[in-house]
Amino acid sequence: MQVIIDNKPYEVQEGMTIEQACMQAGIRIPTLCNLKDVSSNASCGICVVEVKGAKSLLRSCITKVTDGMEITTNNARILRARKMNVELLLANHPLDCQTCERNQRCELQQITYEFGIDQRRLPRTRPKQLERDYSSLSLIRDPEKCILCGRCVAVCKEVQTVSAIDFAGRGQKSKISTFMDMGLGMVDCTNCGQCALVCPTGAIIEKSHVSQIWEAIHDPKKVVVVQTAPAIRVGIGEEMGMPMGSLVTGKMVAGLRRLGFSKVFDTNFTADLTIIEEGNELISRIQNNGTLPMITSCSPGWIKFIEHFFPKSLPHLSTCKSPQQMFGAIAKTYYAEQAGIDPRDMVVVSVMPCTAKKYEAKRPEMDGAFDYWKKKMKLTAEDRFFDVDYVLTTRELGRMFKEVGIDFKSLPTEDFDNPLGTSTGAAVIFGATGGVMEAALRTAYEILTGDTLKDVNLKAVRGMDGIREADININGTILKVAVAHTLKNARILLEQIENGTSPYAFIEVMSCPGGCLGGGGQPIPTNTEIRMKRAESIYEEDSHKFIRKSHENPEIKYLYDNFLKKPLGALSHDLLHTKYVERKM
Repeated sequence: MQVIIDNKPYEVQEGMTIEQACMQAGIRIPTLCNLKDVSSNASCGICVVEVKGAKSLLRSCITKVTDGMEITTNNARILRARKMNVELLLANHPLDCQTCERNQRCELQQITYEFGIDQRRLPRTRPKQLERDYSSLSLIRDPEKCILCGRCVAVCKEVQTVSAIDFAGRGQKSKISTFMDMGLGMVDCTNCGQCALVCPTGAIIEKSHVSQIWEAIHDPKKVVVVQTAPAIRVGIGEEMGMPMGSLVTGKMVAGLRRLGFSKVFDTNFTADLTIIEEGNELISRIQNNGTLPMITSCSPGWIKFIEHFFPKSLPHLSTCKSPQQMFGAIAKTYYAEQAGIDPRDMVVVSVMPCTAKKYEAKRPEMDGAFDYWKKKMKLTAEDRFFDVDYVLTTRELGRMFKEVGIDFKSLPTEDFDNPLGTSTGAAVIFGATGGVMEAALRTAYEILTGDTLKDVNLKAVRGMDGIREADININGTILKVAVAHTLKNARILLEQIENGTSPYAFIEVMSCPGGCLGGGGQPIPTNTEIRMKRAESIYEEDSHKFIRKSHENPEIKYLYDNFLKKPLGALSHDLLHTKYVERKM
């Protein structure tokens, strides 16, 4: 189609919105509600433009172009309307930018600066202050900072199919809320944090554990160890001002040491351990007519989703704990014994791309190390401790680095501490959708066949398609597998299972778009382009690893020989496996 934008002719594709056409022409239209692949509901009114022949200004994010359309994006009338719409939002917004979590990362703050607004001219219209919601273990909602853009509602409903939040009330009483205002912790929220990732202000943020971790680090009686998930090494660089997808494993380790952690370990160690346990569990189910398809259990948001919405399918879940929780259990038993540390004095901190990990760490069943020591040390209920004490998101770790003045870009590269810092390429790819599947198949193939897998790059399960499937030939037997990311796609596979039409033996599910590298605790913004860059870096680290199969990790072999004894054994069952329950609100 031929259109005229600001007196210049352009050729654009039919079906484009005015905003998309302007972007193609190199003109950015400001907006607070519109977000690619997430939300486009025209609620903020900031994207208005003038179209010849139209009686009023049109919202460019939803208005489609027509052949011959003449569009004006910049005149006094347009700028006055845009500025007024921003001022209407500011009328009810708190003036606490300096202490807000999103200071300097807030889209409302940025657009206010761009429009040259330097004072609040309009009176408040909301009748009273709205209370914060602290009920969730992962997230905090502050309705006072909400601008009713609808992004969080859209991502929760359309991307995750959870609908834990929605618009409520009318007129001046309009707000985003949960069912009956019960709070996120009291409804079927999965804690995935995608709402916080797309929020343009500080209306939804992660529940921070930074102050408690500083207190533990500065306590001379505590031994504070840290583990880092594979997706952190391709996310923390962005948070520290480096290009998207920067692979900064060694710098991250160096930075964590400078924060004062006693040991810097790698969650990839227990990702390898997860593959051994999960791979053997899959083989056992196949050989013994167990429940199939077996579904991965690494993603806590996904676990809570199936517990709420598909409890009949719980037997299909692997009983393995996630790598985060396996690490906590092994650190406070195996490593504590080796190092001569009282587990009550050990503080295990996780750095995760996921807000749901904060919830997972406090699930009541995640205290395997306490049960291990209970008889040996004659512990009582008052001594009870969790396997993982605190969870940081990528964003929180970035704030800690900045708080102590670490110049991240200039840090040297350092290695993880041993023994819980040794890992393989199979563990690294856990950070990308399809990675758990690929890692498991690398091991399961060799255990089942006794042959060496010639090409470990199982590209059939890689990529960003919502659902991907592959047929794996193992000694003439075809193993049909599937990979899904986002809970919307997980729902499709679960409906197949409950309808009796699922053709698969093994399914991987990750809660967030792109897998963990697109988690709710990752740097803002996170979009499709950024997720692709992070995935490229994940696979780059895998390709450069000397060992790329979990069962070849020498420290994992030593762990079994000297502590766990065998996969799916009695001690493995107690420390590394769990069960899941039906959840109601």
